[in-house]
Amino acid sequence: MPKPRKIIIDTDPGQDDAVAILLALASPELDVLGITAVAGNVPLSLTERNARVICELAGRRDVKIFAGCDAPLSRKLVTAEHVHGKTGLDGIQLPDPDMALSAGHGVDFLIDTLRSEPAGTVTLCPLGPLTNIATAFCKAPDIVAKVCEIVLMGGAYFEAGNITPAAEFNIFVDPEAAEIVFKSGVPLVVMPLDVTHKALTTRARVEAFRNLGTHAGAVVASWTDFFERFDVAKYGSEGAPLHDPCVIAYLLKPELFRGRHINVEIEKQSPLTLGMTVADWWGVTDRAANAMFMGDVDAEGFFALLTERIGRI
Repeated sequence: MPKPRKIIIDTDPGQDDAVAILLALASPELDVLGITAVAGNVPLSLTERNARVICELAGRRDVKIFAGCDAPLSRKLVTAEHVHGKTGLDGIQLPDPDMALSAGHGVDFLIDTLRSEPAGTVTLCPLGPLTNIATAFCKAPDIVAKVCEIVLMGGAYFEAGNITPAAEFNIFVDPEAAEIVFKSGVPLVVMPLDVTHKALTTRARVEAFRNLGTHAGAVVASWTDFFERFDVAKYGSEGAPLHDPCVIAYLLKPELFRGRHINVEIEKQSPLTLGMTVADWWGVTDRAANAMFMGDVDAEGFFALLTERIGRI
């Protein structure tokens, strides 16, 4: 078996972030070097707490968890309690975490890890606003060339926006950070709403988690039950999109996804389209490609992978 792929998960949990973290921790193909929390779905004090709750649920108190940035680079924080509930992990009551936060700032952990690991061996997996990653790149430009790849959940093109008519939440919260990352030159794989809205939690898929007969399976079913109420009402869909697990699923089974290597620019100025990911899907400009922008997912294969791995916890 090849050596596990080294990853750092940057996250603002969030029920879908939580499922992504569980998927990573249940997969021996991945070596989670650490988790850095960022403000996003809920404030930092809750996202770092939620990251510890999730690791304890997975039986992984050994994972290093760091608190990162508590606000976007230059904007006031926008949160999403209307989707995720006041804790960010509403849906089931879980005990307060016992494991301590790791000492130090998440940005410093990113910098130190990328400097100490061999170049091209660490993949960054941002599941929330890109504030921590952009801050690390600005503070230590030498680390940019050392990143193997960034696989992130964010943006949209054909599905437009979910926090404004034009913008997806993660990019909208900190468009300045997103621009830094998208212009960094690091190989980028983007999981936009165009993909995640095709990975819906149907009733049968939620019950498959519950029918695992495990505590983790019951918790994931409860999270998705809570999470999907908002999206079913909003979109009229059968279930809710599981956005963030697409990032981890891609690392495990890239063949589940299809996309195009295209240019993606971040809108930072327009009041109407702030945070929009302007994706040149049709190749109508001469701007250089900077991202593998995914457009489709094998949803059955995705949920089969997710259910099998959650069942290992």
